[in-house]
Amino acid sequence: MGKPHSAGGAGGDGGGDDVINSLKVSAPNGVKVYNIASGKTIPKWMSDKQKRSLRRDDEYRKRVEILQDLEFDGCSQKVKISKDGQYFLASGIHPPQMKCYELDQLAVKFERHLVAEIVDFQMITDDYSKIVFLCADRSAHFHAKFGAYHKIRTPRQGRDLAYSPLTCDLMIVGSTSDIYRVNLEQGRFLSPLVSSSPGINCCGISPFHGLLATGGEDGVLECFDPRARTVAGKLEGAGGGAGITALRFEETSGMSVAVGTEEGLVKLYDLRLSKPTIVKDHNSGCKVVDVKFHQNGGEGADQQKIISTDTRSCKIWHQHTGKTYTVIEPADGDINDVAIWPNSGLIIMALETKRMGCFFIPSLGPAPRWCSFIENLTEELEEETQETVYDDFKFVTREDLEKLALGHLVGTNMLRAYMHGFFLDQRLYRRAKALIAPFAYEQYRADRVASKLEEDLKKRITVERKVPKVNALHAARALAKDAEASGALGDSRFSQMFADKDFVIDEESKDYQVLHPNATLTSREKARELMEEHFTLIDDEEEDEDGDDEEAEEEEELRGSDIGQGAADRRKEKNPRMFSAKGSENAEAFRNQESLQAKRSMTLEQRLGTMDTSRAESARFGGAREMSFTPRRGFGRGPGLEDRD
Repeated sequence: MGKPHSAGGAGGDGGGDDVINSLKVSAPNGVKVYNIASGKTIPKWMSDKQKRSLRRDDEYRKRVEILQDLEFDGCSQKVKISKDGQYFLASGIHPPQMKCYELDQLAVKFERHLVAEIVDFQMITDDYSKIVFLCADRSAHFHAKFGAYHKIRTPRQGRDLAYSPLTCDLMIVGSTSDIYRVNLEQGRFLSPLVSSSPGINCCGISPFHGLLATGGEDGVLECFDPRARTVAGKLEGAGGGAGITALRFEETSGMSVAVGTEEGLVKLYDLRLSKPTIVKDHNSGCKVVDVKFHQNGGEGADQQKIISTDTRSCKIWHQHTGKTYTVIEPADGDINDVAIWPNSGLIIMALETKRMGCFFIPSLGPAPRWCSFIENLTEELEEETQETVYDDFKFVTREDLEKLALGHLVGTNMLRAYMHGFFLDQRLYRRAKALIAPFAYEQYRADRVASKLEEDLKKRITVERKVPKVNALHAARALAKDAEASGALGDSRFSQMFADKDFVIDEESKDYQVLHPNATLTSREKARELMEEHFTLIDDEEEDEDGDDEEAEEEEELRGSDIGQGAADRRKEKNPRMFSAKGSENAEAFRNQESLQAKRSMTLEQRLGTMDTSRAESARFGGAREMSFTPRRGFGRGPGLEDRD
């Protein structure tokens, strides 16, 4: 299965994730954690021919599989290691099944399928020869080497079970205060133990002194002596008001018990004290699913650690100080259970995904003997990019296929149906995309270049110049022409021009217009032009058209000089003139100070396109009229005419 490969280089020591060959490494809190199961995944629907073609894939050949077929169709639920260390058992769905792996052969030894989902299971011998499965249909199945042996049912649904080798009693706890006992030597139910909790979530038996501990829904921790069938001790506030979801006795001395709650707290108790010695908060708010004591292999206090796991992360911390050693956070799915080899750094997690999570922490302990090649892999490996086989396929919907003109491929081997779409080969997708939009890349590249240039322009330092109050229009024109030099603004010789009001430039004067013939029309001239465009002069009845022409000629002659301009103004004041708007449209345009020359040069179609048809009525000025009528069917006389007669 997994074999070491020669490579050079090592991973980084930072907290981020680096991909080393086919292993993904992270270093939370400075401790390297190798994700062994981060290799290339293979979809089960791939044909044998496609799988054989992956043999030429360099990344596929460098993948690491410590055990054959370490996955389930749905997800994995519980994982356990046999006491002799030769077998690894895992349960999962769908269908409900259990797989037994023989570690020396790195392969699956056998599989067992059950009718109901497996809640938990226990190996009551050192190997797999005797196993008890607690199922979701209120039944307990006993299996031997050859297969199913016997089945019993409990009055209430069970949640956890434990086996006491001292009395040969199988303890089953669940949604009741009764603790069911099945004596495997006599083959019958014994009288149940009664707990003060309305329901029990978990239980555990100390291999050192044989006490049975139960964790209730109300947060009560109780210890029973199976021989006396009485409560040996009780701790009311162990859960702190929350239910206890996991507990574990220390195997070496039996005097310490770790309790996990549904609020993400782990409390370490000494059986001789009523208060916890250490309280560890996972800071996630998720329930604790498992607690384990671990020995690194040494005899010092620093080698004793506790591995507490909630649904999101697995925290490893020192037993005596509570200081966090490292954290494992799988990105695939929630955690259901954890198994760790004694005196080793190999951890296997049951996740809510098809593949189980495999992690190796060299500083926590060496690799087990059956997978010692992992240590060689973690010593010197070069960095490479990580991809999955799904990167070779593109997920497309039926609408995407129609846009790519590939709808005719539905039902063929070129598409693999998945959820609400299909898996399409990436090479075919790129070719179809190039045919549909051949210039998409050029347009994308042009847009990227334009966006980069715009970002660079925004990053530049710009100098904002304030326009002076004196000759502000002239200063604005100078800044618009040359923003850097700014013409007269940047010259100290012309500083008074923009500071002293005596130097104000009157652009409406005749002198300025003579010196600047190409300047824009002044407001007075513009008003005169708008007046001539939109209004008509009302003539006196006594004057004829010749007189008007002569008066107009005199005014044109008087405009040539300042004296003539003054005389013309005095004449206008003496003889006021009357004007009439040419139409309502002209009057409205004069109000808005607009000219209609551009609009009148447009065609009728262009005019109709610019008209606002949403208005039901329009105001009319200057005597203009508007008439509207509603046509009637038939040739009869209207009601108005009948009234008239």
